[in-house]
Amino acid sequence: MKLQRYDKYKESGFDWLGEIPEEWKSYRINWINTIIRGNTSLKKDELLDSGEYVALQYGKIYKIDEVKKTYKFYVNSEFYKSDQSVGYGNTIIVSTSETIEDLGHSCFYNRTDLGVIGGEQILLKPNNKFICEKYLYYYSKVFCSELRKYATGLKVFRFNIDDLKNIFIALPPIEVQKQIITYLNTKITKIDKKLSILEQKKVKYKELKKTLIDEMVTKGLDKTVTMKDSNINWIGKIPKHWKIQRIGTAFQERSKKVNDTDYPPLSVTKNGIVPQLKNVAKTIHNDNRKLVISGDYVINSRSDRRGSSGIADLDGSVSVINIVLCPKEKFHGKYLHHLFRSYSFIEEFYRNGQGIIYDLWTTKYSLMRTINFAFPNIQEQIEIADYLDDKTAKIDSIIKTIDKSIDTFKKFKKTLINDTITGKIKVI
Repeated sequence: MKLQRYDKYKESGFDWLGEIPEEWKSYRINWINTIIRGNTSLKKDELLDSGEYVALQYGKIYKIDEVKKTYKFYVNSEFYKSDQSVGYGNTIIVSTSETIEDLGHSCFYNRTDLGVIGGEQILLKPNNKFICEKYLYYYSKVFCSELRKYATGLKVFRFNIDDLKNIFIALPPIEVQKQIITYLNTKITKIDKKLSILEQKKVKYKELKKTLIDEMVTKGLDKTVTMKDSNINWIGKIPKHWKIQRIGTAFQERSKKVNDTDYPPLSVTKNGIVPQLKNVAKTIHNDNRKLVISGDYVINSRSDRRGSSGIADLDGSVSVINIVLCPKEKFHGKYLHHLFRSYSFIEEFYRNGQGIIYDLWTTKYSLMRTINFAFPNIQEQIEIADYLDDKTAKIDSIIKTIDKSIDTFKKFKKTLINDTITGKIKVI
């Protein structure tokens, strides 16, 4: 199919939508869809391994593939509510998120079984007289950007269902919608295939990096050295001259409470400790934060922030959900950075956690302090850290190049959907 502009355009009356083809009609979303906010609250003991209704939980619906692969939890029929059932062709939108970027993400429910939406989601059931099911899904990728402008909240971002109801969209006749859907399905499939290949390459390099770090922080650089059994499950054998110590012996917890006026707020990320990010929800407890001194090690205690930790280069303050460790003896900071961010340690750390809900748990310092770890002398710590800095930097550079390609394809995909769905270009 070829792409070109429509013959005539008119003003839509909405800045975010701009001009629309002259023959297209505008509709408010709640005129052509049934809009339902989820209000189910499901506990771990209410979930089954098999059943009739799928429990859709926060953070699990960002991609169609995730819907296919990861939903293995079901609920008893007593939790089924007719107005909240999700069926094939419905669109689900994330209405609450801890980051502004994730707010408004949507998925097309392409399962044959029924689902029950959670409290952080909004369900759209299209009126097929006006809009095709898949056309609505593609359109949600466009108007979710507008919805983010109405985001409110401190600890989390959310938009009001009334904001969604007041969104106007422009639609062509049903037959034209079907043509556009056919075109997009073909193009998006090709783009997604390329993205999948790139993502697989990225995963392989991440696995390489993970294996390399795990090997170095538990076995060291010298492959000829005599080994001994550490008697620690997550570590296995270690060089004979390495020491073993409990975290509670090597570190003390820094739990002093401060405010974020005297001590600048810091964010604990997967890239380390940085000045507070602008795109994350802010806590309202500005005077109930933990002190961080340069050289401290900080780790996020919650499993949904797995891998968010690092050595602080700045004095400041962090949210109370983080654990702040102050070394009692001399360690090389970069070695600790690699050690505590290694896959094996992260798994051990969260294995000691306690559940909040079925897929979220937190690890307290009282449990973390009992974890044993192994380490060499300072000089060897420096050598291992320098080696890992060099090798991981090269891997990160490759991953960065892959990410640029992924970003290019994603931007093209977003533009393609936006321009065809809103009539900026015509599918012939």
